[in-house]
Amino acid sequence: MPVSWRFLVVLAVGAVTVSSTAATPAEVVTSRSGAVLELDGDSLTWARLVEVLEADHVTVRLGLRSRQRMAETRRGAEAALAAGQRVYGWNQALGPLKDEPLPEVDRVEFQRRVLRSHAAGVGPALSDRVARLALVLRANTMARGAMGVRPEFVDRILDLVNAGVTPRMPEIGSLGTGDLQPMAAAGLVLTGEPAPARFAGREGPAPDILAAAGLPPSFRLEQGEALPLISGSSVVTARYVDAVVRAERLVDTYEGAFALFLEATRAEQGAFDARTHDERRIPAEVEAARVTRALVCGTGWMTDEGREALGEEGPRIQDAVSVRATPHVVGALRQRLADARGHVEREANASTSNPLVFPKAGGGHEFVMGGNWDAALLGHEIDSLTAQVTDLGVLSQELSARLLAEKWSYDLPANLAGGAVGLNSGMVQVQSVAVALVPEMQQLATPAGTLSRPAKFGQEDHNTMAMASVRALHADLDRLETVLAVHVLMAAQGIDLIKDRMAAFPLGAGTDRLHRVVRRHIEPLADDRYLTPDLERATDLVRGGEFGREVRAALAPEHNRCAA
Repeated sequence: MPVSWRFLVVLAVGAVTVSSTAATPAEVVTSRSGAVLELDGDSLTWARLVEVLEADHVTVRLGLRSRQRMAETRRGAEAALAAGQRVYGWNQALGPLKDEPLPEVDRVEFQRRVLRSHAAGVGPALSDRVARLALVLRANTMARGAMGVRPEFVDRILDLVNAGVTPRMPEIGSLGTGDLQPMAAAGLVLTGEPAPARFAGREGPAPDILAAAGLPPSFRLEQGEALPLISGSSVVTARYVDAVVRAERLVDTYEGAFALFLEATRAEQGAFDARTHDERRIPAEVEAARVTRALVCGTGWMTDEGREALGEEGPRIQDAVSVRATPHVVGALRQRLADARGHVEREANASTSNPLVFPKAGGGHEFVMGGNWDAALLGHEIDSLTAQVTDLGVLSQELSARLLAEKWSYDLPANLAGGAVGLNSGMVQVQSVAVALVPEMQQLATPAGTLSRPAKFGQEDHNTMAMASVRALHADLDRLETVLAVHVLMAAQGIDLIKDRMAAFPLGAGTDRLHRVVRRHIEPLADDRYLTPDLERATDLVRGGEFGREVRAALAPEHNRCAA
C-alpha cells in the first residue's frame, strides 16, 4: 500500500493530500467532513490528531507492517510465557495482588474480570469525539507491536471507530497512572458486556448498540489483552488535544478583544513596535506583537491626533503594564501550546503500557515490566498550561475593569453607561461576572501534579493525577470563554460610546471588522436593559468560534495590508 495513503484526508469537495503542517485547527473544523488514515504506531502527527477529533466521521485501519509486527510479537510473548516467565497481567494478577499466579485455565476469564472490576468510573462522560480520539490513540500505541496484543484486537477497536460506536467513558476515577477506569468502560463495550454505548444519537447496552451498527455483538480478549487497553495515557492525551485546540482558539479571541480595547482607550502603539520585541528574542512574542499591529493597522484612534480629539493633552508616555505586556503573556502561552503539540505527538506514537515485550539479542522475546503508563510529563505540562490560561483570564479581566473607570479608560463614560451616567449603571455588573470567575480559575490552577495520593496498599504509591489536571484545564477554559466574552462586549461598547466624537478617524482594518461582527449580534447599550442575554450572545460568539475565526480572517493578507 502506498505510504501516502495514510495521510489521505477526505473532504466534502473531494480528496486531497494534506501535509502535517498545512492545516490549522480552525481550518480543520470548518473544512473537514471526514478523515482516512492508516495506523503504523509511528506516524500520527498533530494535524492528524486534530482531524480525528474534529471530523464528522473517520475511517481508520491498521497498516500491514504493523499487523505483521504485532503477530510476531504475540508469538514471542506466548513463547516467553511457555518458557516460564512470570508476567504482570498475563499469568500474574494485578496491583497489590501481583504475586498471585493465574492458572492457564483462568487467564482468558481474567481479562473479562479485569475490565469489570476496573470500570468503576463516575461523573460526566467524555464527549463522543474525545472518546473516539482516545480509541484511535490506543490503537496506534498497540500498532507499535510492543504490547503483545493480537492485530485482531486493534481491528475490533477500529471497527467501532469506523462504525461510529462510542463507549460511554466516565471521566472521574483515573489517577493519571493509566486511564484504567475510562478505558475499562471502553473495554466492556468492545467485548460486548452490557455497558452503555452510543450510536446514531441514541445510547443503550453495548450488545444492542453493536448490533444496530452492524457489528458482531461480542469479542473475546485473549490472555494479556485487558491490561494493554487500560494501562496508558490515551484518555488524558485525547482530552489534552481537545484542550490545546480550545486554548488556541481562545488566544485568537483574546487578541481580537485586546485590539478592540486598544482602540477604545486610544492606546499608544509603541509597546508593539517590532524592534523592542525583536530585542527580546522570543519568536512567539514577536508574532503576538505583529498580530496586534496588523489588527490595528490604519487606526486613527491610536494616534496623537486621535487622543487629542477626546481632549487628551500632552504625551501619554506609556500605557499600563496590562497593555504593554500583552505580547509577552500571549507569546508565552503560544509557546506553551506549540510545545504541547510536540509532546502530544511523541505520546501518540509511544508504547504507553506495562508490561512491554521486546526481542532478545540471542533470539526470542521477553517481557519487561516498568512504568510507561505514567503520564508525568503530560500532567505537569497540563498544569503549566492551566496556569497560563488562568493568567490570560486575569489579564483579560484587568483590561475590562479598566474600561469602567474614567481615569483608567481615558475618559470613557463611567461604567460604560450608554445614557445619563448615574441614572444608568451601565456595564459594571457585566464586568463583575469576570471578577466572579477569575478566582475560580485561580483555584483550579493549583497544580494537581503536586498532590499525588498513594493507592492500592502502596503498590501505586505515586500518581501523576493527570486526569485531575486535564479536568481542571477544561473547567478553566469554560470560564475563560465567559471572561473573554465580557472583554469583547465591553470593548465594543467603549468604541460605540465615543465613535461620534472620533468620526474623523478610522478604526484599524482588523478592529473595524471585529467591531462589526459584535454588532451583528448585539446592539450597543444605550439606556440600561436586561444584560444577561447580551452576555450570553457574546459568550456564544466566543464559545462557538465565530469571533476567533473573524480574528484569523482579519489577519489574512487579502483583508489586511499589514498582515504580510
